[in-house]
Amino acid sequence: MARLLGRLAAILVAACLLFTSQALTTPERAAAADPGYLMVHFTGEGSTNQQMYLSHSTDGVHWNDLNGGGMVLRSTVGTKGVRDPALVRSPDGSKYWIIATDLCIGCGQGWGDSQTNGSRNLVVWESTDLITWSQPWLLNVAGAIPDGRNAWAPEAIWDPATNDYVLYWATNATLNGVLKHRIYYARTSDFRTITTPQLYIDRPGTQGIIDTQIIEVPSGVGNYRYVRASGDGQITLEGSNSILGTWTNLGDLSGIGLTGAMVEGPMWMKFNGSDKWALYLDQYASGGGYMPVLTTDPSDPAAYQKQASASYNMGGTKKRHGWILNMTAAEESRVLERWPNTTINRLQSFNFQDRYVRHTNFDVRIDPNVSPVDDSQFRLRTGLAGTGTVSFESVNFPGYFLRHSAFDFQLAYNDGTTGFAQDATFRKVAGLADSTWSSFQSYNYPDRYIRHYAYQLRLDPITTATARGDATFRVTS
Repeated sequence: MARLLGRLAAILVAACLLFTSQALTTPERAAAADPGYLMVHFTGEGSTNQQMYLSHSTDGVHWNDLNGGGMVLRSTVGTKGVRDPALVRSPDGSKYWIIATDLCIGCGQGWGDSQTNGSRNLVVWESTDLITWSQPWLLNVAGAIPDGRNAWAPEAIWDPATNDYVLYWATNATLNGVLKHRIYYARTSDFRTITTPQLYIDRPGTQGIIDTQIIEVPSGVGNYRYVRASGDGQITLEGSNSILGTWTNLGDLSGIGLTGAMVEGPMWMKFNGSDKWALYLDQYASGGGYMPVLTTDPSDPAAYQKQASASYNMGGTKKRHGWILNMTAAEESRVLERWPNTTINRLQSFNFQDRYVRHTNFDVRIDPNVSPVDDSQFRLRTGLAGTGTVSFESVNFPGYFLRHSAFDFQLAYNDGTTGFAQDATFRKVAGLADSTWSSFQSYNYPDRYIRHYAYQLRLDPITTATARGDATFRVTS
């Protein structure tokens, strides 16, 4: 009996530990063994900068741009621009979501229009491994809000009490005769369907509120289980013991010289194996991007300390309103392997040397004077189907690769299947027409090579001198 009771006790302890580890959701996860940090963010205005970018850090304050500073995901839905992303990890680590504002300032809509008649949708991507992402979809969150005019700055936190997520965001709507931004929330388990949106945070009078992020604080730190930071004219801190319960105003950061007229987009990060936190703030007024302020008690406004600029480095791209994930070793390994700083290249035709391989409406051909030039730029990745091979990933449509289908070429989104990987993988060999150039042999049809015919890219057997010229390219920068 004693032995049985001992086993039962061990099982209960293990279950409690598992529950505890799963109850903490990003960005609160910060085990000592976790090796690094991943930031998802956008970089500025315009159609290129308002996409998804990734940066990596080993210490939480010195950041390196991944993918050579290029975008890693591009929205092809809604406004075709995205801002203010949140990166959500499921409690068991089996799924990830990126949720972002569907907004493209300077590429079809200005600030005024986006506030009074903006997208009511969020943009969502899903992944099971943090590196292969689904196509984006639109999630309508503000359409059911009376007079709801937009949906901005989404965030989500796991609620262990109800076993789902509290998804919250800002919407500009009229309530009690006052039009302003307020925070609304809904519940979801999959970021595809939501419960009816409810008002979550409202400030008195005409004061609006846009940027809110909630963290779960370990027991023994401060007096509250949850702390949230919001942009409401200041960077205001509040505390609560329940996500949807009563919140107490704890003060703001104006006392350390950081007002809402200077900074926005609060983004939390807990240092691995430490009792220290960083609250990153976007210096929007000066155009400076993110800066960290550090604390050991997120609930105490007076405990935050500004950092000397020499003590942190945000990398080569400007970091705007985003999210930080504390990565496990396995996650970090996958991410760094997927998005190394690979050189950007073009493929120049051997027998039409003024022409380059390019995509246009997802078809692939060779053209002169390619505009925009990004349509002819690719990163030669390690082949999706195996080492010693290459795959061609588009620079301005990341996640899209040159892929043959029925021996015709298209720029297609990687669906993660074995068939796609094989169709998008090639062996780089000496040029068939000139050994100082290159040719590309199909991985799954080794008797065929990439070649152009009537300026269209095809996968063909090569049997003539003309075909050898068509199948020869120079890899240029």
